Amino acid sequence: MKEGNASWKKIISNLAVPIIAVVFAMLVGAIFMIAVEGNPIEAYKVLFTSSFGNTRYFFETLVNTIPLIFTGLSVAFAFRCGLFNIGGEGQFFAGYITVAAVGVYLKVPYWWIHIPLALLAAIVAGAIWGGIPGYLKAKLGIHEVISTIMFNYIGLYLVNFLIRSVMMVPNGLPATPKIEQTMRFARFIRGSRLNWSIFIALLAAFAIYWILWKTITGYEVRAVGLNPSAAEYGGISVAKNTVLAMAISGALAALAGATQVMGLEYRAVQPFGFLGYGFTGIAVALLGKNHPVGIILAALLFGTLQRGANMMQSMADVPKEVISIIQAIIIFFVASDYAVRKFYRKMKAKNAAGKEGVE
Repeated sequence: MKEGNASWKKIISNLAVPIIAVVFAMLVGAIFMIAVEGNPIEAYKVLFTSSFGNTRYFFETLVNTIPLIFTGLSVAFAFRCGLFNIGGEGQFFAGYITVAAVGVYLKVPYWWIHIPLALLAAIVAGAIWGGIPGYLKAKLGIHEVISTIMFNYIGLYLVNFLIRSVMMVPNGLPATPKIEQTMRFARFIRGSRLNWSIFIALLAAFAIYWILWKTITGYEVRAVGLNPSAAEYGGISVAKNTVLAMAISGALAALAGATQVMGLEYRAVQPFGFLGYGFTGIAVALLGKNHPVGIILAALLFGTLQRGANMMQSMADVPKEVISIIQAIIIFFVASDYAVRKFYRKMKAKNAAGKEGVE
């Protein structure tokens, strides 16, 4: 009975900070709306109705949510190993261009072969793109933040080069030809872009939960993240798990790019800058407390905010930048909680060590 109560207290404790962060951010957002002579009640009403007002609106909100689930899981898995993967954008592009190449150049007559093959290709491409910074960290001590940021730019400009030269449609838009019909995800209803990739995202969340908490591999990854020295002393290879965690993290972000091609665009379009999925994934992971269930809920929140931003500007006369302010406040609030908890643990350990020294 006591163990059950303890688990419920832990769940409530984990939910408290994200909920408070969201409520506080909404209140601050309302203040900014009033400052620009907007009506916060009307704006939030538009935000809600444009995201959940009917089935079609809700499906479009889910469309915005799907890539954020993948990139949130990507960041969270690396976090669990004590790594900070800021390379979600580059890994997204790795899956994006790889799937486009498979869809254009590989002719397969059956969807049940073509789709798994394309997803596998994206997973491999993302694992390589994320695994290289992991290897640099494990073998050379190069910090993953620096290497993943650099790989973001390499990925962006490599995709630009490939689309503008080798893969571009002749005399057409700066984009690849459309992928084969056998590689496209079916959509649920006419007029909505929601497709079967939502199930791929949910399956990925379940798979990450199972790996982290139900397998030896997940135990080792979490052990390295909690205390690398103790894990190494216990016979767990820190280097191996560092590379593995970054490879899995990269594969997850690449799936976001793959589903973008297979479910929405049906081609790879030249990106003129970062799309933001990788960076928003950091906020999703933080708000979701690096847990797959929390990440799904956090991704839905950020997908709702993205969906409602333009509608608020056009229908409630509130600048869409207010949504960016709300997102920033949520990130700041949750990140501050992490910093305070870490400081508290350090002070507690220092006091405990001081007491032992006195004794």
